Amino acid sequence: MSRLYLKGNEAIVEGALRAGLNAFFSYPITPASEIIEAFAEKFFADREREKRGEKPLYPKFKVFMQMESEIASINAVMGGAAAGFRVMTSSSSPGISLKMEGISYLAACELPCVIVNIMRGGPGLGSIQPEQGDYFQAVKGGGHGDYKLIVFAPNSVQEMAEHTMLLFNLTDKYRNPGMLLADGYLGQMKESMEIPKIPIEEYEKPWAVTGIGERKKQNVIEFLYLVPEPMIEAKKRLLKKYKEIEKNEIRYETYKIDDAKILITAYGTCSRVAKAAVDLAREKGVKVGLLRPIT
Repeated sequence: MSRLYLKGNEAIVEGALRAGLNAFFSYPITPASEIIEAFAEKFFADREREKRGEKPLYPKFKVFMQMESEIASINAVMGGAAAGFRVMTSSSSPGISLKMEGISYLAACELPCVIVNIMRGGPGLGSIQPEQGDYFQAVKGGGHGDYKLIVFAPNSVQEMAEHTMLLFNLTDKYRNPGMLLADGYLGQMKESMEIPKIPIEEYEKPWAVTGIGERKKQNVIEFLYLVPEPMIEAKKRLLKKYKEIEKNEIRYETYKIDDAKILITAYGTCSRVAKAAVDLAREKGVKVGLLRPIT
């Protein structure tokens, strides 16, 4: 297997391109800026290859745009997702807050996409130092309207790539936006990783807005109901989908929990620290275990 030595942010890019990414829209922000930088480098290198008459390394990666703001980025994602593209954006905590209205719209319209949050300190502008304070915003539906995202929380550079690939498959499968929830430690940390061997799962998208073509009726994607009954049915449909995702896609790891009297729950970077703490406590005779949520 091929091995690379990458930052976590760079590993996300490797995973996305191998998952068949079509379009990337973003705006730079610390500590996530390496993501947009790496995408730009690979996108324009492929354009130079095409000018020389060579085949691009990433033929599915057709659109790269550094947008004028986070709000513009998430709305561009909405357009790309509605057209049936595999689409992605990235940001960090205050930037994700700016995207929240668009994320709520994506969930309402059932548009698959991948949103990366490389968390930093808050609230407000806060700090550029790492934190994990966006947990509730990510997993409880940060915008309005009682929606859910498919959320993965990697704890290594390897998983930054793997979870990105899994998210593209699952967001398409369930027609739902997803979020990769990491922090600045993991985004900036370098580790050795293998190129993931996760197959691309391709799903038909008959709902996509691609022009009328051979259809008798044009597709319209919306989520606006002026009378109660259709709104109730739409909400029931979303809740049914969320229950299906919860049933099928829960992932977690446990460590030394069989005889544990104390259980630590930690995700992402903190789960690595907690695992070391479990070992130290065990050496002193304290029966501690670890539960690490992955989704």
